[in-house]
Amino acid sequence: MIETQGVSKAYHDRLVVNEVSINISKGGLTSIIGPNGAGKSTLLSMISRLTPMTAGRVQVDGLDITRTPGAELAKRLAILRQHNESALRLTVRDLVAFGRFPHSGGRLTDTDQQHIDEAIHYLALEEYQQRHLDELSGGQRQRAYVAMVMCQDTDYVLLDEPLNNIDMHHAVGMMQLLRRTADEKGKTVVVVLHDINFASCYSDQIIAMREGHVAYQGTPEQIIRGEVLSDIYQLPIQVHEIAGQRICVYFR
Repeated sequence: MIETQGVSKAYHDRLVVNEVSINISKGGLTSIIGPNGAGKSTLLSMISRLTPMTAGRVQVDGLDITRTPGAELAKRLAILRQHNESALRLTVRDLVAFGRFPHSGGRLTDTDQQHIDEAIHYLALEEYQQRHLDELSGGQRQRAYVAMVMCQDTDYVLLDEPLNNIDMHHAVGMMQLLRRTADEKGKTVVVVLHDINFASCYSDQIIAMREGHVAYQGTPEQIIRGEVLSDIYQLPIQVHEIAGQRICVYFR
């Protein structure tokens, strides 16, 4: 379980995340939604210890993240940040191999190579694995970074807007893959999403943020409702059930 207690983040005199207390149960796919500036990415970054908290506490499986050695935390939790760039000219396989560093310390074993092969296969990157990242499209690079996170083989997988630079076809494929990762591999997947229809169709739980607070948390049936979403986004949103899915319409 991921548990936050009164987590806050301030930049100078501006509170970006304000006393957020949530529990994310082990297993399944949890989406974090909300308008720009709601604090979604900052919250995810604090959970992963990439961004220090101004106040509060985060525990992963009962371990306080501020007191847990980095090497141990990295075997439990992996994160893909919103913006990923490398100054090194790496191949896809080299990048994915970085995911094994908490386990290998840089000395890859046969077991590590097996994990690398599995991650590359899982993200359908076999034909690109010897290409350099700067030779790929934005969507292909994004899949390579996701493969690196998957290769880390942690119980918790945190992804900040993984659909960036991905067209509709590959966005659907990415969400299907994350759903399978939760269902088939038993991982706990936490993902920041802007597309509320993807959150509706693929999530077990949804956390809806606004102005640094958690405004709502619950199942898609509880959150994907016109009155709830209109309150979060300050925009008239209608929800229709189509082919068994709750689909949001917000064009005017």
